[in-house]
Amino acid sequence: MGRKTEQKVRTYHRYLGFFLAGIMAVYAISGIVLTYRNTDYLKKEVLVESKLAIGLQDEDLGRALGKRAFKVDKTEGNLVYFEGGTYDKITGQASYIEMKMPLILDNMNKLHKMHSGHPLYWLNIFFGIALLFFAVSAFWMFKPKTPIFKKGLYFALGGIVLTVVLLFV
Repeated sequence: MGRKTEQKVRTYHRYLGFFLAGIMAVYAISGIVLTYRNTDYLKKEVLVESKLAIGLQDEDLGRALGKRAFKVDKTEGNLVYFEGGTYDKITGQASYIEMKMPLILDNMNKLHKMHSGHPLYWLNIFFGIALLFFAVSAFWMFKPKTPIFKKGLYFALGGIVLTVVLLFV
């Protein structure tokens, strides 16, 4: 590649990096926080009061509450007891404790886990393409004959090997 192309790639790499610094920080923080999603780390108890359909059966109640591993502890009359809450079969009133992240961390996690049904999913596609560009354009940051470039190739190879190992563990 010519000197002009090399300079353009370096310029795009630099300014795209500055532009995406904020979103990269959000993905980094939310990625770390998501590692602990199966624990109560950073979460706080929130009392949830909701009106559900009347007379729900156990499995339907779990679905209505959005709880995957739902289990009824006991039923006394019209009151159903489950972990952290109750449900009244006559009124449909449910009251339970839910563990929630602080709002900003919860929103970061939602952004990180966005799917194609979300109206802003195209931002994730753009971000993924930008990260792929970073990975490839990093090889234009130094001239191929320099020692730092050659050393960089060893680090890149090490990263590729580590990634392959992690994919099969």
